[in-house]
Amino acid sequence: MAQDPLEILWDGLLSRDGDRIRATFAGLDETAQQFVLEHLVRMTREDGWQSEQVESARSALLALQGDKPGTE
Repeated sequence: MAQDPLEILWDGLLSRDGDRIRATFAGLDETAQQFVLEHLVRMTREDGWQSEQVESARSALLALQGDKPGTE
């Protein structure tokens, strides 16, 4: 059974593998990149996310820090 493209996207973004995170992010258009960055920041700040999800979001933001300003 084929994996959902959205699931593949988030698996890459939340993989904690810097190269994979950056490659996945680079495949998105600018609008989608902005959405992803905003969502990752929300994941690190809002309640309700599992600790593993928060850590993965932080890892993704760190990996992308050099790519986009203001992702801290």
